[in-house]
Amino acid sequence: MPRYTPLIQSLPSSVPFVGPETQERGRGRSFRARLGANESVFGPSPAAIAAMADAATGAWMYGDPENHDLRQALARHHGVASENIVVGEGIDGLLGLLVRLLIGPGDGVVTSDGAYPTFNFHVAGFGGTLHKVPYRGNHEDPEALVARAREVDAKLIYIANPDNPMGSFHPAAVIERMVAGLPESALLILDEAYVELAPEDLPRIAVDDPRVIRMRTFSKAHGMAGARIGYAVGEPSLIAAFDKVRNHFGVSRIAQAGALAALADTAWLTHVRTQVQAGREALSAIAKAHGLDPLPSATNFVTMDCGGDGDLARKVVQEMVRRDIFVRMPFVAPHDRCIRVSVGSEQDIALFAAALPEALAAART
Repeated sequence: MPRYTPLIQSLPSSVPFVGPETQERGRGRSFRARLGANESVFGPSPAAIAAMADAATGAWMYGDPENHDLRQALARHHGVASENIVVGEGIDGLLGLLVRLLIGPGDGVVTSDGAYPTFNFHVAGFGGTLHKVPYRGNHEDPEALVARAREVDAKLIYIANPDNPMGSFHPAAVIERMVAGLPESALLILDEAYVELAPEDLPRIAVDDPRVIRMRTFSKAHGMAGARIGYAVGEPSLIAAFDKVRNHFGVSRIAQAGALAALADTAWLTHVRTQVQAGREALSAIAKAHGLDPLPSATNFVTMDCGGDGDLARKVVQEMVRRDIFVRMPFVAPHDRCIRVSVGSEQDIALFAAALPEALAAART
């Protein structure tokens, strides 16, 4: 037998999310509407698609291990130096690398109870000790996160803004106050995966502030979830430390070309924002029409309060799946009273609208 470490022996074999493909294999049929993974059905920019198709002919070559051209473009986009940028296999991959850099067995990490589970998965995988604070209503609680970090001498604090799974958003002033109050020994991970879909009220944080690292992705508004490409912006010495552990050929030549083209196509991003806003409004109207309470969203999904508890929401999800509509729900009470529905095409939203009243009726009986 392989001689696993004691830490690995203590961990369960688990995947934070059960993918729709897994569900389809188990069900023996496909979903008619894929509205559970917060993907962008509007797809990548046509320019990005063309760039990736062109790059595919060179897929026999490894991608540039320095991600040079993309880092330069991102630096110009954000008005920083390329030394402030690291590119990786989506935010998920960058979170894993950051935890590996900073967290050893027993080290304290603070997050919100019910926040992004993949981050927790990485912390557990490197032996860190998770300390969780509750949300304040439907928002993560910056003050509670900072206070808990002081209590446990945490090395990392995680917050997503906009938030997944609730879709809520803290304005700039709230996050700026959070940063001002950080313990000197803690690093704040500011996960901004959905930021292109949020109000243009973003915190002003000095890029060389060693207490903060901001993470962005091409998976959401840019529609490239399957390409697995994201980036982090931070203080140069922290960014340079990623070279100690990152997979230098982890981001493919095709993904780099697509991201570079997507970043330049601002017209497509504007188009997607418009489509997402219309989709959020349509989903919210459907929810209200059937007695659900749609929460305000700064993302590409709408979280809907079913008006009961987790058992009711789980039944609604199950009944939607029975009708071939893939949706998800938050994992932790009291947010598990909700279902979460990604913005889809007009056809997807029509299918959801047709299935929802039947699913609700079945769940309630």
